[in-house]
Amino acid sequence: MLASAGIPGLIVCLQVLYAPESPRWLIGKGRYEEAFNELCRLRFSRVQAARDLYYIHILLEAENEMKKGRNRVVEMFTIPRNRNAALASWIVMFGQQFCGVNVIAYYSSNIFSQSGFSDTSALAATVGFGVLNWLFALPAVFTIDTFGRRNLLLFTFPCMAICLLITGFSFWDTVREGRIAGVAVGIYLFAIFYSPGEGPVPFTYSAEAFPLYIRDIGMSFATATTWFWNFVLSITWPSLVLAFKPQGAFGWYAAWCMVLWFLILLFVRETKGKTLEELDQVFSVPARVHAAYGLRQIPYGIKKFILFQNPTPEQLYQPESESEESIKEGDGAGKEAHRSAAAEP
Repeated sequence: MLASAGIPGLIVCLQVLYAPESPRWLIGKGRYEEAFNELCRLRFSRVQAARDLYYIHILLEAENEMKKGRNRVVEMFTIPRNRNAALASWIVMFGQQFCGVNVIAYYSSNIFSQSGFSDTSALAATVGFGVLNWLFALPAVFTIDTFGRRNLLLFTFPCMAICLLITGFSFWDTVREGRIAGVAVGIYLFAIFYSPGEGPVPFTYSAEAFPLYIRDIGMSFATATTWFWNFVLSITWPSLVLAFKPQGAFGWYAAWCMVLWFLILLFVRETKGKTLEELDQVFSVPARVHAAYGLRQIPYGIKKFILFQNPTPEQLYQPESESEESIKEGDGAGKEAHRSAAAEP
């Protein structure tokens, strides 16, 4: 059974042999002809491919100039814009593990067996968890850009906390059928809320939060964060269940879901639909200013979603498009004033 898990990995390894190299990587290695051929496969015409080849070449030259004499690792922590991006990325990556999803993914058969499932039924229930996880990840293709990364996390984390509490508290049910039903419902609902939110958001968010010149380093740190805590979570769960029983163990991760909700509210900025220049503006806002803004969003959310009022949302930063429009309007007003002044005797 353990060996069967390697079959999909072998299939992926075989497919990698036929995967084309990135044009950007090829240009960085001086292999321009191969890069042009790859771009021709991705563009409608050879003219577009040639344009992008030149564009990538110029960008890489500029990046190489920026890297000279600079310690990018140090700058990730010393420059506030980079530090804010790193903090937000680490929070969402840490949250991907400490929401408790991989406890269920790794130990679901044992969890279902403890609740009263037979061995065969426990394996079948585990398959159901995987299917739901995959199925409800599909809408994220649309919702992640419709509702935004931050909003998805703020909505799904409290829901996941409730689902974990349902799962844990169901173990107190002395009736086998009720206990089985409660555990299954809690775990399946958890998968439904996790898949479109904390499932796809962390890697998407981390990949776009950092500026281009340190994006590779930032993404490496973010990925290391999630896999480190994945390791911690996987080896501590058996001891956690032994010490606190399933009720306390699931309650522990439910509490973390709520802690993470507050961390996201305070320190994770929205990146949906932002250009690179706008992202610089978003992450240049000091952490304490954004944290205060996040706290002010609590009464706004209560008025909007609970009291069904229509409060005016606070704008922490102005989108680039609006800034350009205001500049154009200002230029127009200035020109009009200049003409009026010139017309006066």
